[in-house]
Amino acid sequence: MGISWAALTIDAHDPAACARWWAETLGGELCEPNPHGVEVRPPGGAGPSLFFVPGAADKRGKNRLHLDLLTPDPAATLAWLERRGARRVDIGQGDAPGWSVLRDPEGNEFCLLEPAGQ
Repeated sequence: MGISWAALTIDAHDPAACARWWAETLGGELCEPNPHGVEVRPPGGAGPSLFFVPGAADKRGKNRLHLDLLTPDPAATLAWLERRGARRVDIGQGDAPGWSVLRDPEGNEFCLLEPAGQ
């Protein structure tokens, strides 16, 4: 029996807006909304999609699951993400070097990682 990973599903107050933000952030393909939500396919179609579905409940506490994103230029990428509505957040990581924790405009945490060796 084989199992493959199709998508990571994320609750959102505004699935279309959240999907649009992530498609622009990752350079992914924003798909047409369907009755269940909005899909963002990864660049080149390789890997799992992000799927944004309606979720009315407000997020409480730290995400149990989050995305880790790599960038060759952390400072420039961090500034770009903040201009687009991401906010830095301290979830207990303190001043740990090598990554920053942020929230997207809907409050979902993700990490921005420096390449190894920087």
